[in-house]
Amino acid sequence: MNALTGAYVPGDSFLHRMPTGAKLAVLAVCCTGLILLPSVWAMAGAAVVVVLLYAVARVGAAAAWAQVRPVLWFVAALFVIQLVLAGPSAAVLVTSRIVLAVALAGLVTLTTRTSAMMATLERALRPARRVGLDPFRLSLLLSLTIRSIPVIAALATRVREAQRARGVEWSMRAFAVPLVVGALRHADALGEALSARGLDD
Repeated sequence: MNALTGAYVPGDSFLHRMPTGAKLAVLAVCCTGLILLPSVWAMAGAAVVVVLLYAVARVGAAAAWAQVRPVLWFVAALFVIQLVLAGPSAAVLVTSRIVLAVALAGLVTLTTRTSAMMATLERALRPARRVGLDPFRLSLLLSLTIRSIPVIAALATRVREAQRARGVEWSMRAFAVPLVVGALRHADALGEALSARGLDD
């Protein structure tokens, strides 16, 4: 059931009141802007803006940290690769873009109800009716995909931590098998939740 409710944190900030379509449009513009930022100092300024947005939204430090924590192990590995191949400046820019983009997407999730997200996506997908597709089911699919990303990322983090505890950190099999099993369990629970809502056909 949690997979359908998402990580929404109730509030009355301007970000909570902002129309969902506008939030998604601003998110797209901001992510594009992150790609175009030319320097580490510009990226630092963007990071300050993101932190301020979280403060304005008043979603809580724990919820904010939960948005970026699952991707940190991937970012750390990417930083090392970029450091070796392209140098420290490029490494900071590339990894900062990923972290800030994830943080911004997480902020949209934290301040937007799942129902509002689905309604906006359904309106945007209405032209799909012309080719025989159901906008509601498409919006549901996209919404669940968005909501499942942090779930799978958190699962990957837990698997990595368990690997380190067992001393098999570099075993791909020890990582892949529990990750796939956990993902399948999540999919099964999600299927049961959809079935309970009459959306299994």
